[in-house]
Amino acid sequence: MTTKKFNRILLAIDETPCSRRAIEYAKDIVQDIHPALALVTVVPPTSPTSYGVDPLLGQQPIIVPEVSEIQQQASQDFLNKLATEFTGSSETFTFNRVGDIRDEILQVAKEWTADLIIMGNNGRTGFDHFLSGSVSEALIRKASCPVLVIPLNCD
Repeated sequence: MTTKKFNRILLAIDETPCSRRAIEYAKDIVQDIHPALALVTVVPPTSPTSYGVDPLLGQQPIIVPEVSEIQQQASQDFLNKLATEFTGSSETFTFNRVGDIRDEILQVAKEWTADLIIMGNNGRTGFDHFLSGSVSEALIRKASCPVLVIPLNCD
């Protein structure tokens, strides 16, 4: 049996404390095998706000573009700072996407031809899991490469 060497690792993260464990785990792997590394974070689309809007007057909720820009800039700053922490990778790429988390991670993995996806799992169960689904489950089912899920319980 031959072992597969992972040359292109995609680390899917966000700015929550729960992601820190997956990041630390990925650092150990990267330090050992020195692959190319892609860091990806996905910002959900900005929801329209109804602040100051009166539906009785026929006014529609609006999207404030500055909110989206601030979120994207904060995510890019987070990725840039995190990229400096991975000294063992042969190359480090960052992907800051806006959209559905599952779809965007899968798209980056496909475009970048990742050999392995590493991500955390916040451990939602029951009704929370029913409402939000599981990003890690969707990736395991749909990814074309192995997915390493680091279990996290950050409640």
